[in-house]
Amino acid sequence: MKVYLNTPRLILRQFTVADVDNLVDLDSDPKVTLYINGGEPTPRDYIVEQVMPRIMQYYKELDRQGIWAAIERTSGSFIGWFHLRPNRANPDEIELGYRLKQKYWGQGFATEGSLELIKKGFEELNVQVIVAIADPSNAASRRVMEKAGLSFVEEFPEADDFLVVKYALRQQDYFGGK
Repeated sequence: MKVYLNTPRLILRQFTVADVDNLVDLDSDPKVTLYINGGEPTPRDYIVEQVMPRIMQYYKELDRQGIWAAIERTSGSFIGWFHLRPNRANPDEIELGYRLKQKYWGQGFATEGSLELIKKGFEELNVQVIVAIADPSNAASRRVMEKAGLSFVEEFPEADDFLVVKYALRQQDYFGGK
């Protein structure tokens, strides 16, 4: 198990196959998946056959990018995940993302993890632009993006005309603000 980064309250580490139950538990909460698929649980077989292999492939193919299990330092509990990976819609952009268990919402964990990934992206990986995508009505996620320094760019339809909002932060703006 490789640790990707540490924050004051979080450890971001590589997933292992032993994390399947953590992902099933996370994606079984309808409030967690509300803005992703309308609140439907992700089937265990889909996580085993699709999600975990894709996560593991990131570790093989990407240079210090991918998806990491988020562990609360004090309890050692799995609280969700964060990702920093190429944006599927535009590979010139790096996408920031997160999904946390409901009991950890509103405590600053999403912002804390996001800020550390943004720092790593710009200061260590020389990323040029970091974007984040969310459902327009997901006010909490949009607040996290703003607290992490990203600014609203646009609202546009994704697959099946599902509207999303895009936020971004460019490297020059990140360093210009320091």
